[in-house]
Order: sequence, then C-alpha cells, then structure tokens
Amino acid sequence: MQDYPGLRRRGFLAAASGIGALTLVGCGDSGSGNKSGGADGGGDGKPRRGGRLRAAFAGGGASETLDPHLANLFADVARAKALFDKLADYGDDLSAQPRLASGWEPNAGLDRWKVTLRKADFHDGKPVTAEDVLFSFRRIADPEKAFRAKASLEPIDLKASRAVDERTVEFVLKRPTAEFPNVLAAFGAYIVPDGSSAADFDKTPVGSGPFRFVSFTPGRSAVFRRNDDHWDGAPHLDEVEFVVANEESARVNALLGGQVEYAHELNPTTARAHEGKGQIEIVRLRNSAMQAFAMKTDRAPFDDKRVREAFFLIADRQELVDGALSGAGVVGNDLFGKGYEYYADGLPQREQDLDRARSLLKQAGAEKLKVTLDTSAVAAGFTEAASIFRDQAAKAGVTVDVKMGSKDSYWADILDSGTLCCYRSGAMPIEAHLSQRLLTDSTTNATKWHHKDFDALYQQAQATKDDKERAAVFGRMQRRLYAEGGFLVWGFADWIIGTAKGVKGVDRKAPANTLDWARFDKVWLA
Repeated sequence: MQDYPGLRRRGFLAAASGIGALTLVGCGDSGSGNKSGGADGGGDGKPRRGGRLRAAFAGGGASETLDPHLANLFADVARAKALFDKLADYGDDLSAQPRLASGWEPNAGLDRWKVTLRKADFHDGKPVTAEDVLFSFRRIADPEKAFRAKASLEPIDLKASRAVDERTVEFVLKRPTAEFPNVLAAFGAYIVPDGSSAADFDKTPVGSGPFRFVSFTPGRSAVFRRNDDHWDGAPHLDEVEFVVANEESARVNALLGGQVEYAHELNPTTARAHEGKGQIEIVRLRNSAMQAFAMKTDRAPFDDKRVREAFFLIADRQELVDGALSGAGVVGNDLFGKGYEYYADGLPQREQDLDRARSLLKQAGAEKLKVTLDTSAVAAGFTEAASIFRDQAAKAGVTVDVKMGSKDSYWADILDSGTLCCYRSGAMPIEAHLSQRLLTDSTTNATKWHHKDFDALYQQAQATKDDKERAAVFGRMQRRLYAEGGFLVWGFADWIIGTAKGVKGVDRKAPANTLDWARFDKVWLA
C-alpha cells in the first residue's frame, strides 16, 4: 500500500472505498469497552466472553467468495479459517500441527500414510468423516479447476486412497513423500462436507470451524457467530465481522475512529506514527513477508541467466529495505524462507556489484537494456520498491519503465503477463514454496521456472527419509535458484497489524498465513 502521512479521523469517510462495508452491519458499540491493555495475550488476564470484533482487510471486490478452496487473498483465508478447518496447519516455526487430524503415520516406504481424524462436527451437526476428507481433496484436485491447493495435493493418488473407517483415511501416494504432513496443512486444503457445491458456499456455507455463517455481501462484509460446539473450544467472541477496506488509510482511520477493532496489513510509516502513542496497539509479526522482484525466465530478456544474475547484482538490498519498508525488515539473499527449516543460510550474502552487472549485460548483448517493471499499490512498499530499483538499475545502464497495475487484478495479471514484477509471499514451508511456485506444473509459477531436472530433485527430496540427506537435496535446489533463479528476493518484511486497545489475545509471533495468525477464535474484547 502507499503511505498516507498525517492521517486524520475526519478523513476516513473520504478515503474509505470500503465504507459501505464498514457501515453495513454492527457499527454501534461492539461491547469492547476499549479499556486499557496491550494486544498481546500475555498479561491480559482472564479472557472475557462476548462482543463483536470488527476486522478490516483489503478485499477482492464483488467477485469475492466464501468457497474455501478458492481462498487466495488474506481476507479470503481469514474468513475461511473462521468457518472451516484443515487436517493440519502451520505452527509459528512452519511445522505441520494437527488440527482435524489427531495424528498421522507413514508406512516404511513413505508412500502410504494413515491419517486419524479427531471427533469433530460440522455446523449442521453431522460428524466430520473420512469420506468428507476424500471428497474435499478430490474437489480441490479437479483437473477442470484451478484451486489453490491443487499443486500441493499432487503427490496423492486420490483414486487409490480410501476411507478405512469413519475416522481413518489411508492416503496412497504416487511416490514416497517425507513431507506429507505439509500437504495436509496446504493453503486452501480445507475440509468441507461431502457433496458441497460451489453454490452452497456463498449462500449457506457449512464448515467445522470455530464460527458459523450469518451473512455475506461480497466486497463489503461477512458476519460469523460463535460455534459453541467447536472441537477446539468455543471462541470468546459472540461474533466476528470481516469488513472490506482496500485502502490502508481507510483501515487505519476506521481503527482510529472506533469503527473497527482490528486492521490488517498496515504500512511501516503508519506503524511508526502510532506505535507507543497509546491510542492503538501495533503488532509486528517479524520478517513474515518475502519481498522480491519476479523475473520470467521463459522470455526475453530474462531467458538469459546472465541477465538474471546481473539483476541480482544491481539490487542494493539495504536501500530497498530502508526505503520501501522504512527499515521494518531484514535483507534477503534471493531465496525464500529465511530462518525456516532447510533454508540455505550458508550462501554468501549477495551485495550490489554494478561493474559485474554491466559486464554480464554486455556478455548477454543487453548493454542498453530496457525493461518494464509491473507494480501496484496492492501491497505495502511495492511502488516505493519499484522506484528505488529503477534508480539502482539506471546506474548499471538499464532503463526500467515502472508500470502501475490495478490493485483489483494485479495478482492475476502478473502470473502470466509481463517480464518483471513486484512480488511478495507470506510464510510457508520451503518445501511448499518449491512445490507451489517452482515446479513445471505449479499453478502459481510466477517466474515460469520450468526445469525437469529441478522437478526430479524435488521428488528425490520428498523420497528421502533421512532428515539430513533430505536437507542436502533441498540445499542443492536452493543453490541452483541462488545462481540462476527468477526470484530476486531483496528483503523480508515485518507484517504489521493494528488493534484497538481493548483487543486481547492477538498472537505476536505467528507469521502471516500460519495457524495463529488471524486466529479470531482466541481473541477477546476487554
């Protein structure tokens, strides 16, 4: 998002493109009381039951859906995890944690896994069964659809997999898969009732999550009520309302004006302006979001790896972190997942080297290269990063034309179009990043990295039972990406959330996209 200095409460009505959502439902007293106290659960005292929490997110317009298998934006995922459950989800350290699954056990060959379900019910009172799990995964894997988790579920032979009994699923895999629990935790791999159709989800969605459906107006508002019978315990809140406010200024001013109690994704300038001032709480989820430029490796000029290496060397990463993120982050090294399991932290930190960059461009016959950099105000720091990198590239003789894209369609537009774009990612295991974005048939392969030998290395890693040996294979893959990949990863940003003073129980360690992020069933209003 763009920076909005000098925000004022009275500016909210003019700034909020999502104002309809913010006035549609329940903008009176939420029962929070807005008493003193921090957002962290630590030292907050005993949770208080009751009230409605209103949470502002950037949304997807009139095309929004509650179909959890289509969840893509952060707003989609937050709504999905309130209504539905997955078999597993990612903990703060990006390890798979049991959810609807109470446990899993592989055979000796790692190609059959038995998953045991805990006792849980859907909102209509019917139990969650093995057949529901198989239906959900088969729906996601439909070859005619492009559901988010489809690539992650690829290792499963869903025709051969079966329900052993009502609460036991035997998954038969196409190949040995040591990281199979990550598949269960895959983004979008929510469990829905057997027979659910697309039409059901936006009218009367039935899940097994901590909240039950009340109402939904795409692009505006969704209201959910506490599920007293949730297997993991009833939420403290009576209701949660998700409201759409696409402009960061709208979310901030709604929070300052008492129209919402939770504002997702604030920019660093806003955070610095309000941190410690007493009016609202700022929650920083450290180094949650990878910040990058994505080069499409299947087309000129980035089909030449010398050009890609030159761009790696053009970037002054510290200047990008300082300028685009206002210092709220750390530098990257052209690899995803800094600090996560399997991360190749032994590689030298890449520094700017304009002489070497110019030499590589000359070797590639691209001395006076001109390239278009697609960006948008769709995410914090994107437009600033584009401008900074344009100036850095000019020093190497490269002309970068910054092209502003639509916030509503940016993520779809850049997937196949263009040659260079601003890119980011929330947290996920390195294995999941590889499978979703870097295999030949990955559905979100923004760099068009298509290499059969790289695909084979991924399968080798998944078939390797020994942890150290598997880490070595993942290390080989990352060294290849470091040398000639399409992601110029320049930084890792703090994920910033703002809350009203009376909001308690917001986790301060969970990276965006993990289990305890947007965990509104554990939040309460003091």
